[in-house]
Amino acid sequence: MGQSTDGVTSREVGDLTVVHLMRHGEVDNPGGVLYGRLDGFHLSDLGREMAQLVAAHLEANDITHVVASPLERAQETAAPIAADHSVGITTDARVIESQNHFEGRAVGARDLLHPRNWHLFTDVTKPSWGEPYEDIAARMLAAIADARDAARGHEAVIVSHQLPVWTVRNKLVGRRLWHDPRKRECTLASLTSLTYDGDELASITYSEPAVALLARASKSVGA
Repeated sequence: MGQSTDGVTSREVGDLTVVHLMRHGEVDNPGGVLYGRLDGFHLSDLGREMAQLVAAHLEANDITHVVASPLERAQETAAPIAADHSVGITTDARVIESQNHFEGRAVGARDLLHPRNWHLFTDVTKPSWGEPYEDIAARMLAAIADARDAARGHEAVIVSHQLPVWTVRNKLVGRRLWHDPRKRECTLASLTSLTYDGDELASITYSEPAVALLARASKSVGA
């Protein structure tokens, strides 16, 4: 299983709370479109298998609060985890996928480089083609704080999307928010686990409970 840890300064261990940021499983996307916030994109059979595998991985954890983006793929990924721990799913629009001007399109290199799209790439640091990274980080931080409070002394799971999870992780460790999307450490159904001592972040650990299934996943665009 892939795993890594970002170093975060910690004080003496006391009241520990863990908030797991989970990316949803694989989506049924035969058209290969960048589906973003569009409705109607559900988990594929493999995506449902991923969700079940992560639920089994977390079965013994002390999870008392489950949150999901309102999009179908996130809700369906959260469902087996919530069921295993006999809790409901709290829908939180703050952990939804980022906005993107290419949403709904089958995006390839030729499309991206077409002159009609050049105006969308004037500022890669913002980015100019979608929701500002700082806005994504701010809404994710607010949702994480509420989930931490709701699960105080226990564990929470937030099912979100790749870019929001990666953006808030960069924010928490003090890295710049603009980045090469090919270098994100946030595979399908992965967990970015934030451990808090009281309200202070003590550590960030990344793991891939569904790593054995990734080779079967589609390589098409998505989020």
